[in-house]
Amino acid sequence: MERGGCVYIMTNKHRTTLYIGVTFDLLSRIEQHKEHQYPAGFTARYNVEYCVYYEFFSRIEAAIGREKEIKKWRREKKEALINSLNPEWSDLTNSLKD
Repeated sequence: MERGGCVYIMTNKHRTTLYIGVTFDLLSRIEQHKEHQYPAGFTARYNVEYCVYYEFFSRIEAAIGREKEIKKWRREKKEALINSLNPEWSDLTNSLKD
């Protein structure tokens, strides 16, 4: 059975740190970050709690490929990607619940 996936970008309150991740259950994964479920993890250490970008894919392999691609980019290009769909850098978590 094929499973879809999602690549996402999260940031902290001051937008100084970006985290790029991949998952098959975006809402649950974001909640894990917000609740600091893994206290020793990167997102907990840097208080990364705001989902500012995401893309869905029909196959998890495609999402993983996109994650690897984005991670190689310079910060400016990552910011441009976020700005193209979310210029206010609003937390998109609530839009996923609707």
